[in-house]
Amino acid sequence: MLRWKLESSYTALPERFYTYVTTDTPPSPEWAVFNTTLAEALGMGSVPEPEDLAILSGVKPPPGAKVFAQGYAGHQFGHFTILGDGRAALLGEVVDPHGARWDLQLKGSGPTPYARGGDGKAALGPMLREYLIGEYLNAVGIPSTRALSVALSGESIRRDGYKPGAVLCRVAASHLRIGTFQYAAALSDIETLGSLADYALARHYPQLRDEEYPYRAFLDAVGSAQADLVARWMCLGFVHGVMNTDNVSISGQAIDFGPCAFLDAYKPDQAFSSIDRDGRYAWGRQAAIAAWNHARLAEALLPLIDENAEKAIALAQESIERFNDTIEDNLITGFARKLGLSQRRTGDDILIQKLLSWMEGSKADFTATFWALTQLASQRQADYPLPDEAWLRPWLKRLEGEAAPAQIMTASNPPIHPRNRAVQSALDEAEHGDLRPFHRLAASLAKPWHPDSALPELEPSDSAQLAPFTTYCGT
Repeated sequence: MLRWKLESSYTALPERFYTYVTTDTPPSPEWAVFNTTLAEALGMGSVPEPEDLAILSGVKPPPGAKVFAQGYAGHQFGHFTILGDGRAALLGEVVDPHGARWDLQLKGSGPTPYARGGDGKAALGPMLREYLIGEYLNAVGIPSTRALSVALSGESIRRDGYKPGAVLCRVAASHLRIGTFQYAAALSDIETLGSLADYALARHYPQLRDEEYPYRAFLDAVGSAQADLVARWMCLGFVHGVMNTDNVSISGQAIDFGPCAFLDAYKPDQAFSSIDRDGRYAWGRQAAIAAWNHARLAEALLPLIDENAEKAIALAQESIERFNDTIEDNLITGFARKLGLSQRRTGDDILIQKLLSWMEGSKADFTATFWALTQLASQRQADYPLPDEAWLRPWLKRLEGEAAPAQIMTASNPPIHPRNRAVQSALDEAEHGDLRPFHRLAASLAKPWHPDSALPELEPSDSAQLAPFTTYCGT
């Protein structure tokens, strides 16, 4: 049996922030996938037994655990709403061998008091998508929640017809969100808000507790983490799809991968989610939305930033401006490294923009283009069309001043990514009872630089442009 030594520091907060729940009992659970590598990293062991399946499918709680759902709020597509974990239950926190604390949360384990009329269930496909994307982002070095397991529940749930049900166990540095602070602020109780901020500081930013103005420092630290995260995922062509404030973790991890997708052809206004009808969360708008979300956190923290309301607003505005500057700088730095440039020079931003403009006009594949340039910098034969000489000549000239451009580019440009149609095909097969394509894809995406990871379905294809690809949230 796995080692189930869980703690529950979150329940030291006022009970307004959570509600104890009982998960549903699935009729006949079985493993879809178990993440042995993650279990070992958490110090839980590596060989799950039937008792572990019972815990990770919601049949029974871990030994000694008091399971709960968290309350929070959020701006969903710009509209403020009181929310909460409608289909998720937090089992507790595991402390890994290095002393880091991780939440274990079941998703799809039945309705909670926050369900707002929903059934609290999850379909297999979206849960496997969350597993795949979390593992890929982790493999390319982007801070992300991950999945310990996905268990089939043995029941069918209604989602555009009937789908096999599943329960995912998500592992996160915490499930504290911007929306958690918005919820606390909406209570109009500064003591409750302060208790949440103190908990977040102690858990994620303990070095800031002795600052003269710790809550202002906390706001800036969360902003810095988010600016780094979003810039890094944009540099990989990732489109989150639903950057609502309840989906923004204050730890700086990517979280919630329902309608996410990746760019194939470069298109800055590309959105995939079926519910994002206005393109609010399109690839090229993610930096601006991240800044908007940061402003919402600043608003929630105003009573703690300074007792003087005008001064608090002024300090919050400074933090928002710093966020805008930081994420813009991070994007330029990230794209510069994708071109082998370790030290920024005047004109680098123009070089980057000219390449992106060429890619857009040529409908060039995002990942394949940067990998082809990496091959060229490594003095290898590029296996995808390159930009014309008018762009290549000044770029190659610029590389002459770099010590190790090929190494920088290789580290910044994984040659494969979760291509949308390949992912969807594997998920469809899984929902029809064949998990082999999913496991094949998961093994490939876990090693995105390894030569043996290449799969035909992960190669660029002109057919990807013939029809628009749409993702669905799965709730």
